Amino acid sequence: MAKDLFSRQSELYAKYRPTYPIELYEYILSFVREKNIAWDCATGNGQAAIVLADYFKKVIATDISPSQIEKAIKKENIAYSVCPAESTPFEDNTFDLVTVAQAYHWIKWKEFKKEVTRICKPNAVIAVWTYYNRTIDDEKIEEAVSDFYENVTKPFWDYERKHVDEKYSTVEFEYELLPAKEFETVLHWKREDMLGYISSWSAVQKYITVNGYSPISIIEEKLKQLWPEAELKKVVFPIYLKLGRIVK
Repeated sequence: MAKDLFSRQSELYAKYRPTYPIELYEYILSFVREKNIAWDCATGNGQAAIVLADYFKKVIATDISPSQIEKAIKKENIAYSVCPAESTPFEDNTFDLVTVAQAYHWIKWKEFKKEVTRICKPNAVIAVWTYYNRTIDDEKIEEAVSDFYENVTKPFWDYERKHVDEKYSTVEFEYELLPAKEFETVLHWKREDMLGYISSWSAVQKYITVNGYSPISIIEEKLKQLWPEAELKKVVFPIYLKLGRIVK
């Protein structure tokens, strides 16, 4: 079963996690033959589900975190539920598309593939993606955030995080491959947004569990010196997509 590392900070996750560009969805959907029902697996707060709902008659969105589901973005044609990625209550040959946004590295891939193959229609599409460490259009701020990641939080990331660092090049993805593309999310953030995003990291929460206090004050003090409170900075998250078709 996939790990639940985000229940504790689900509110931060919902407020500060980056969204994904519409071009990403449109590219994925260009391979989808029917748009009746999609499954957004490990939906978190529903960031992907809410977009898919504009294209599909129905979206099923699941997560193992009840707290994430409670805070998910609601829409009439989205049905949210709590369940693991590797074992679902859905009927055979149900889905036209499966998406896993920023969570595939937490999933047990072999069990998941077996379940996906069962519940998807023949020739359905599966899309998984991750964003890698951001770049900030301010060299000193970029250095401060990178230093915090490398020298403060890195020992507290779970093993699976390495697949994000490797841009999903090492994940198991045994589907009929479709052409992948790289995308990016471009945001304009205030200092508060960056601190909120960092606070949502699972490694920060693990640091708190191990040490009994938060490391956020370390990066907060540095950013206060470098980043005026109301000033907007351009922040870019590169997105790495793996795209496949279900053959059965």
